[in-house]
Order: sequence, then structure tokens, then C-alpha cells
Amino acid sequence: MSATVMTNRLELNSVADTTLKVAARSWFVVTVIGQLVFAIAVATFYGLTALRGDYHAWRFTNGYVPGVTKGNWAVVMHLASAVFIMTAGAVQMVPQVRNRFPIFHRWNGRIYMLTAVALSAAGLYMTWIRGSVGDVTQHLGSTLNAILIWLFAALALHYALGRDFKTHRRWALRLFIVVSGSWFYRIGFFVTFLIFKGPIGFNPVTFTGPFLSFMAFAQYLAPLAFLEIYLRAQARPGAPRRMATAGMLFVLTLAMAAGLFAATMAIWVPDVKAGFDPRKSISETLSATIASSGVDAAVKQYQELKAAQPTAYNFDENELNTLGYQLIRAKKFGEAIRVLQLNVEVYPRSGNIYDSLAEAYMDDGNKSLAIANYEKSLQFNPKNFGAVKMLQKLKASDLRSGNTAQS
Repeated sequence: MSATVMTNRLELNSVADTTLKVAARSWFVVTVIGQLVFAIAVATFYGLTALRGDYHAWRFTNGYVPGVTKGNWAVVMHLASAVFIMTAGAVQMVPQVRNRFPIFHRWNGRIYMLTAVALSAAGLYMTWIRGSVGDVTQHLGSTLNAILIWLFAALALHYALGRDFKTHRRWALRLFIVVSGSWFYRIGFFVTFLIFKGPIGFNPVTFTGPFLSFMAFAQYLAPLAFLEIYLRAQARPGAPRRMATAGMLFVLTLAMAAGLFAATMAIWVPDVKAGFDPRKSISETLSATIASSGVDAAVKQYQELKAAQPTAYNFDENELNTLGYQLIRAKKFGEAIRVLQLNVEVYPRSGNIYDSLAEAYMDDGNKSLAIANYEKSLQFNPKNFGAVKMLQKLKASDLRSGNTAQS
């Protein structure tokens, strides 16, 4: 082999090594920034609303149940642990911290592992005992995630105590991946929203469907697979393998950045704003009125409060929309329709509200009004591809019904 060929091969290997390192660091930076944004949003929203004694938004996620003290404390600990674990996990993965502050790294890692195990156990309690959204398949995905957290934490600790730090770091990376499953879930969820211009493969009311069943497992198994590919490329020589892995990581990083931006603008920025919003929730107020006096009394109350105290209550369109979906999930379709009709009256140019009202009519079995409201939604938001799909489904159903009647 000539010296020129040897030199070219060494240069190619050097370029491949550098490219792989840059790709891995880019992925890491996006992941750390994203998890810190998530942690800030969770801490701001739940922390500030709790300080005000305003737990209405917790109820929307089945997080707060009046009178259930033990269960509510479990939710509080779950949220506090989630904030800590996202922050501590990001810090734990920074090489400079590990090299310059080894004692801090060691104790932060131990607390991180202990918190991860406790958090996953609390998650199982909330899933199987307290009750959570989703179906059995999604609950099984969460259960496997918890088992992997326990296994990887034990192995990471075992190799750390044995001073086999190379193997320890591999298991610590795997632990970081599975602990970050809920964050990857949100990023992947919003990437699909960007690609398909709306929800696909699941029912947004019941929050069930094949896509969500897939995501229940893919949220941690897919990142684990990418990690294993990276670790193998890192451990074995070969410029083509490392360049291909670097390309894969760059594409993955770009997709994650897009999902991070979408999730931040759609949920985390609004969560932070809601945390600093001192207004009372009109949906919580109306929910109590519906339970005690009926939906007509709630509509009247809304109109009176909006006229008398417009700044004391939150009258944003998502308030009634959220209440409407709560009533749909409770199969109180008449009340849901009336609440969403009120929202349409207040926000007559919102395509999203017409979409929600159409969904309520559809679940109530009124196809003609469901079609009319989906079409109205498209007038104000032509890019509502979810409404397009539902219209196709409803009209095809009507056509089949008509053909059956004629035959």
C-alpha cells in the first residue's frame, strides 16, 4: 500500500471521526435544550398555579382530584421529580461537569437514578391504579418503559461501583434515553403533526388509536435503537459506517429541532403564559355550575361574568373548548354541544372551535350537523386536513347508507 493511499485513508477516517462527534454533539445540544425548556414549562405552570391554589388545569389531565389527598400528593411528587430529573439528567450528560466536578457528578447521578426509579413507580401507580388517558396497549408501553428504567439504572450503578466507567457510561446513556421517553414522545408527536398537518391515526377525544399505541413503545425503543447504532459506529473502525451514522444523527437532530419548535410554540410557551396568568378559569367555574344547576345556567353565568368581570376570568377560546372536550369524554354530548355553540357565538371566526363542535355532533350521532361544522371549519382554516379526512369519512358513510337504503 502506497504512502499516498495510507494518507488518504487516515484523512478520511479523521474526517469521519470528526463528523460523527459533531453529529452526536448536535443531537445532544438539541436534546438538552429541549429538556430544559420542558422542565421550565412544567415548573412554571404547575408551580405558579399551585401557589395560587388554582388546580383546574391539573384536573384536565386527571392530575388533581378533589378530596383524594394521597393521590394528589403522588401527582405533586411526580411533577417535582419530573422537573428535577430533566434538569439533573441534562447536567449529568455534560462531559465538562463529569471531568471537572467528579464528586458532584457522582452524587447527582445517584440521586438521578433513585429519582428515576421512584418516578417510574409513581407513573405506574397513576397509570394502573389512579387511572390515566389511553388504552391498555399504551399502559403496557409505559410499564415496559418503567421496567427498562429499573434495569438500566441497576446496571449503570453496578458498573460504576465496579469502576468500569466505559461500560457504566453506556448504560447511563441508555438510562438517560428511557427516562427521557415522555420528552421524546412529545417531540415525535409534534413532528407527525408537522408532516401530516394535523392528528393522524388516533382519536383526539379518547386519545386512543394505532399511532398512539405505536408511540407508547417507540418513544424509547426508537431512540435506544439510534443510540445502539451510534455506539457500534463509535466502537468499530470504518469511515463509511461512521459517516452513515453521522448522517443519520444529523437528520434525526433536524427532525427533533422541528418537533421541539412545534411543541414549544404549541404547548410549552402557552403553559408558561398560563402559569403567570392570574385570571380565574371560566371553564372550572362553568363545570361546577353544570354539575349543580345544568348547562343553561352555566351559559347564563358565562354571559353575566363576561359582562361584569371581563378581566377577572379567563375567557380565551381554549377555555370553553377544553370544557367541551371534558363533557364529550364524559359522554354528555348535549352539554358539550351547548358549551361549544356558546364558544362559536363568542369566537365566530375560529376554525378550531367549529372543528370541535363538529366532533361533538359526530359523537352524538348527528352526521348532517357534523358535516356542516367541519365545512365551516375549513372556511376559516383551509389547512385543517383533519377536517378534510373526517368529511370524507362522514360523506362516504352517508353514501353507503344511501346505497343500502336504495337496495
